[in-house]
Amino acid sequence: MKKDSRQLLKTVVATIAALCVPALLVVNGIQARKYTELRNEVLALEKKQEDLVEQNKKLITDISLLSSSDRIQRIAEDELGMRRAETEEIVRVEMKDAKK
Repeated sequence: MKKDSRQLLKTVVATIAALCVPALLVVNGIQARKYTELRNEVLALEKKQEDLVEQNKKLITDISLLSSSDRIQRIAEDELGMRRAETEEIVRVEMKDAKK
């Protein structure tokens, strides 16, 4: 009887071990697929970040160009018909006790 129960135990252990190998391979495959999907998502986000940084640099350059004093002066003179005020045309107003 002892031999039969030992043999049965050995068979059960061998069967469980044999079934664990394919199960672990399946789990490994699932994890590999998840890793690949996450890696692709990270690469896509890094590409998007690079694009946004480049776009931001372009916008900062555009802002610098559009707000330059030479450009504003040219538009004021050429398109709006404005001119620089002469020194004698400038009037300064001072207010005393303006804080109430």
